[in-house]
Parts: sequence; C-alpha cells; structure tokens
Amino acid sequence: MKIAIVGAGGIGGYVGAKLALAGEDVTFIVRGANLETISKNGIKLITQDGQERIATNVRATNNYKEAGPQDLVILALKAHQLEAVANDVPDLFGPETVVIPMQNGIPYWYFHQHGGELAGRRVESVDPTGLISAKIPAERVLGCVVYPASELVAPGVVMHIEGERFPLGELDGSSSERVNRVAQCFTNAGFKSPVLDNIRAEIWLKLWGNLTFNPISALAHSTLVDICQFPLSRELAANMMTEAQAIANKLGIEFRVSLEKRIAGAEKVGKHKTSMLQDVEAGRAPEIDALAGSVIELGRLTGTPTPHIDTVYALVKLLGREMEEKAGHVRLMPNID
Repeated sequence: MKIAIVGAGGIGGYVGAKLALAGEDVTFIVRGANLETISKNGIKLITQDGQERIATNVRATNNYKEAGPQDLVILALKAHQLEAVANDVPDLFGPETVVIPMQNGIPYWYFHQHGGELAGRRVESVDPTGLISAKIPAERVLGCVVYPASELVAPGVVMHIEGERFPLGELDGSSSERVNRVAQCFTNAGFKSPVLDNIRAEIWLKLWGNLTFNPISALAHSTLVDICQFPLSRELAANMMTEAQAIANKLGIEFRVSLEKRIAGAEKVGKHKTSMLQDVEAGRAPEIDALAGSVIELGRLTGTPTPHIDTVYALVKLLGREMEEKAGHVRLMPNID
C-alpha cells in the first residue's frame, strides 16, 4: 500500500518504520531535523530487545502535494495539532484514500454514524471551528485505538517500549473490505490489529484511564503506581472514572472490565510517567481537551455531572496557560544541599 504518515514522533515513527520494513511504500510528512535525517538515512527503530533496524526504503517531505494521493493516511499527531494540518491533508487524498487518526481521547468523528439524537454532532472540544471535519471527512475514517508506547529518542530514531495492538473498526461497526485490507496490512507488519464491531467501546476503555491518570500525574508529578497507592489520589481517580463511566453508559457503552480492575492495571505498570507528565516536563502543551474536555462536553450533552473531572481539567488548563505565557516547563527536581 502507498501510505503517508503525518508526523514521525514516537507512534508515527514506530508505525511507519514497521510498515516500511514489511515492504509497504511509506512517506513521512515531517519537518525540521526529522525531515533532514529521514531523508538522508531513513528511519531507525530500536526494538524492545535492543536490536536496531533501519528502514531505508522511505521518503520524507514537508510538502503534501509532493507526496500526492495515498491509499492510506495515518495522522500520527496529537488531537490539538490536527487543525494546523487540516487544510493540507486533502492533498494526500485520492478517490478511495482511507484515513486513520491515531489520537487519544474522544475523536472529532465520534458522532458520525452514531445513531440517536446526537448523530452527526461535532465534538467542539476537539474540533472547535469545524475545520477538521470539513477537510478530513469522517466517511474516509477508520477508528483506531493506540496501545503501544514508543519514543522518539533522536531525529529519525524511534525506540519501541511496549505493546503492539492497534484495534481498528468502521464507524458503523461493519466489516468492510477496506478495514479488513488495512488490518491485514498492519498484521503483516507485526501489529495486532483486530477488526472490532464497536470501536467506540474500545476508545472509551483506553480513555477511561487516560483522562484520569494523565492529568493527575501532570499536576502531582507522580507515576502511575504512586497515584494508585496514595489513598487520596486513588480515590480521586476512582471518582473521575465513575463520572466518565456514567457518561459512556448513557451513550450505550459498556466497559468489559471493572473500575477497580482498571485501576489495578495502571498500578501494575509501576513507576511510569504518563505522556502528559512527560509533556509538562518538556514544556509541551498538555493534551487535555481531547482527554478530559471532550468528556466534560459529552457529560453536558447527556446531562451527567462531572465535578471531579471539571476540577482537574481546570487546573491542567491553567497550568498549560502558565507554561505557554512563560515559555517554560515544570519539573520536580531533587534538593541540592
């Protein structure tokens, strides 16, 4: 398949490298040092066992028109970065081009083919102007949930940390030729990509933890095990998850694991810094609107109170504004005597 990866951070680089190593025709849409390095040397993947593999059969460009129409476009950016590229992405479209947004949180397309009174509604917290929906039509989209963890450790160098699951699904739950074709492509590259008949339920399952542990960790500068083992933060996490579960249930979503089991799973991860904590430490904008702002929005739409999520959301938004205004980062440092 002819595949464009928009963004070559941890996930985009990992996915693109694996697809290219499996023989797919991969073009990275990137800028800066990543563009220069990948153009010259290809992209290097450091696997979990420390082996290094280099995909040299890739292209890199910052010009969408130059890349041209693709069979598959993977949007490997954070949700709040999509609007900035929305006008350019259509240059990658041919008549049958499929788009896979790989973002955490409630996606902009959530209510497309949803059914019920909210069908077709735009999720304003992740698509405030409607530009994303207009330029990247939901009709082209396959839903996807990203479970792997990987990190861009240097320009053009990605280290895979854990996980290989990328469940896929049509937004209407059907088993189409295109979703099965893409799933097979992913499987050939070494990923686990089951085709699900309710991709929204899988999105909620991952979001259940992300909307809770990511912002708490960013505010408290604590790892997953610390949050889960400190009684007050564990209680806060449970309260946020209870509010989210009530919203999901009203939208027809049932969780296949219990709340306590989900918290226990996070605890088992150990001394892991969430992506939002890493962003705050690096001075990057926290990805809070897709994770918590969208859930608050859906809470309002379903008449569900979200006092705990509201409070945490407000604090992270304030932190993000302070970081932006002062062009700074926030990191817990040891005392130096």
